Amino acid sequence: MAKLSTYFSDFLSNIRLTEHQITDLITGHKTLRDRLNGDETLSPIIVSTFLQGSYRRATAVRPKNGKRSDVDVIVVTKLDKDEYTPEEALDLFVPFLEEHYKDKYRIQGRSIGIELSYVDLDLVVTAAPSESQIGILEADSVKTDFSIENLNNWTLTKSWSISEQDQVNPFIFAESDSNEPEWKTEPLLIPDREAEEWKPTDPLAQIKWTWDKNRECNKHYVNVVKALKWWRRIDNPDGNHPKSYPMEHFIGECCPDNINSVAEGVTLTLEKIVSDYKVKPHLSDHGVPEHDVFGRVTDEEYEVFYDRVVEAAKIAREAFDAEEVTESANLWRELFGNKFPKPKVESNSIEKNSGFTPRSEVTTIGGNRFA
Repeated sequence: MAKLSTYFSDFLSNIRLTEHQITDLITGHKTLRDRLNGDETLSPIIVSTFLQGSYRRATAVRPKNGKRSDVDVIVVTKLDKDEYTPEEALDLFVPFLEEHYKDKYRIQGRSIGIELSYVDLDLVVTAAPSESQIGILEADSVKTDFSIENLNNWTLTKSWSISEQDQVNPFIFAESDSNEPEWKTEPLLIPDREAEEWKPTDPLAQIKWTWDKNRECNKHYVNVVKALKWWRRIDNPDGNHPKSYPMEHFIGECCPDNINSVAEGVTLTLEKIVSDYKVKPHLSDHGVPEHDVFGRVTDEEYEVFYDRVVEAAKIAREAFDAEEVTESANLWRELFGNKFPKPKVESNSIEKNSGFTPRSEVTTIGGNRFA
C-alpha cells in the first residue's frame, strides 16, 4: 500500500481550527470566565469553571465558511437542585448577561448561548455537585485550558498540575503523585427548561474516555474523529443526524486500538460500522449509561447514514490498499473532498511508492491550546 503520511498531515492541517480561530476562542472563553469569577453576585456561588466539548477533546474541525468557532464553558455552582428550578438557576445569570453581553445572549433549553462577532460561547450552568466532587472540580486537571493533543501525561487527579516554568514550555508538566488513583467522576446536573427538571451529564467522563482512547490508538484517535467528521460534513451537507457528539461517540465505539495511522483508523472504523451495526444501536453515554447518545437519531435517519457508510467504507478500503500514491490520494480526495491534497507529479519510482510529496513549505501540525 502507498504511504501518504504527508498527505494526511496536510489534510489535518487544512481541517483543524486556524491560529486566528484559536485566538478568538481563547479571548472569548477567558473573558467570560474572568468576568464570572469577578462578579460580586455570582462569584460566591461558583465552585469552578472549565471547558468541555469537542475543543477540549481535540476533536473539533474548522467551521463552515462564514460561521464562527464555538466553545462550551461549564460553570459549576453551589445551587441546591431542590431549592432552585432550572429556570430560576438560569435567571440568576441574567443581570450578569445584561451587563456584559446585552443583546448578544439567549436562554436555551439547557444552556445560555452568547453570540459575539468573533466567537460563539455556550454557557452551561450546573447545580451543586456532591461534597466529594468539589475538590477535583477545583483541580488544575479539570480547569486546564489545554486540549488533549497538547497533553502528554494528563491524569484526572488533584495533584496533576502545570509547574511555574511551564508557562514558557507548556509541554513539560509537573509530575503528579504516581500513587494517587484517578478520580471517579460523578454526573453533574444541568438544567432542562423544557422538561422543568435537572438532567445528568458527565463531561469529565467524556474527556477522560477520549484521552484514554487516544493513548490506546497511538495518539491517532482524535485525528480519526476529525477526519470522519469532515467526511460526514462533505457527504451530508444538509446536516442530518447523526452528527456532532453522537457521531464522535460512535466513532469511538468502532475505532480499534493500536492503529498505526489515521488512514488505517478511518478504514477500520467504517468497516466496523458496516459489519456490526446495520441496525441503529443503543449507545450508552460515558458516565451516564442510561442516556442513549443516539436517542434523537431516528431509524430512518440511521438507515440513510448506514448506506452512506457502506459506500464510504468501500472507497476507504480501496484508498488504503492502493499501491500507487496517485491512485490512493485521488480515492482519499473522493472521500474527504478538496481539503485532501491533490497527488503531485511523481518524477521517479521512489517518490511514487514512498508517499513523499514535494513541499514548498513545511506543514506545521499543532494541537489546539485554549490557554
